[in-house]
Amino acid sequence: MTEAAVGSLERSMLLADARLLADTSTVSGLVIILIGIMLVVFGMIFGFFVLRYGKLWIQAYMSVADVSAPSLIRMHFTKVNPNVIVQAKVMSAQAGLDIGRKSGISTRRLEAHYLAGGNIMNVIHAIIAAARAEIPLDFDQAAAIDLAGRDVLDAVQTSVYPKVIDCPDPSRSGKTTLSAITKNGIELRVRARVTVRTNLEQLIGGATEDTVIARVGEAIISSIGSAETHFKVLENPDMITRVVLERGLDAQTAFEIVSIDIADIDVGENIGARLQSDQAEADTRVAQAQAERRRAEAVAEEQQMRAKVASNKSALVLAEAEVPRAMAEAFRAGRISDSTRMN
Repeated sequence: MTEAAVGSLERSMLLADARLLADTSTVSGLVIILIGIMLVVFGMIFGFFVLRYGKLWIQAYMSVADVSAPSLIRMHFTKVNPNVIVQAKVMSAQAGLDIGRKSGISTRRLEAHYLAGGNIMNVIHAIIAAARAEIPLDFDQAAAIDLAGRDVLDAVQTSVYPKVIDCPDPSRSGKTTLSAITKNGIELRVRARVTVRTNLEQLIGGATEDTVIARVGEAIISSIGSAETHFKVLENPDMITRVVLERGLDAQTAFEIVSIDIADIDVGENIGARLQSDQAEADTRVAQAQAERRRAEAVAEEQQMRAKVASNKSALVLAEAEVPRAMAEAFRAGRISDSTRMN
């Protein structure tokens, strides 16, 4: 192989290496550009989340609320309001509640309750109030009560501070008193006040205030109706409440009856006397109707007798008219002669 051929081959190899180096540098430049673009994009995304949720994460971190940055990013994509979740976790942590991820008020459980349409802050306030009052109430029970449509915070407050219900309630029935009648017929108008507190264990599925009012009203009316006279009720109004409380009217309801107090008793009408008077008037009208019926029957019978008398008279007149005719026929037939007539 000649030197010229060797030199030409070396030049070709050098040109190929140069081209390969140029292509490699081009690819490396593109990779560097792509990496740079990706870093810029990731940097922008990171900066967006830092600017938007950095304050919340710092608040949760400083409050030892156990809310991680990935959780905040996840809330962004699952359409969960992170402000509500972080505030709930901070309140729970500061109140000393269990915020453990396994059995406590975890971020995941709060997110699930939020997505289910629950009121996170109402639930947390209720749990904190129950913990302060030493009432057993965990997150699952509070969340279930909230999702059932009941006001869990009001239920806890009613457990701590019993509520007074008017019986009857004018806003519901439009009546201001219960009307009951004793055995001697005297009407008593009663207004009672029922003190109840919430029974958290039966709040889900338990009957509401309307049922309690209806049961108490029915029991009061029944108790007054079993009294011999209205004087006994007026002398001892607590006899009604004792009988009513012994019936266990709060069974299967969302409330526990603390007490039943008779606020007012008024004496109404003498229903027994009025009923007797009405009965006497009714009996009088019945007797009058029966007497009128008998009089009408007597008049009809009299008219029938007169018609019979008139019929008999007409028959008698006809019979009398037949006598002369019979005598004339007898003369004509010779059955009667002049000598017979003269004799």
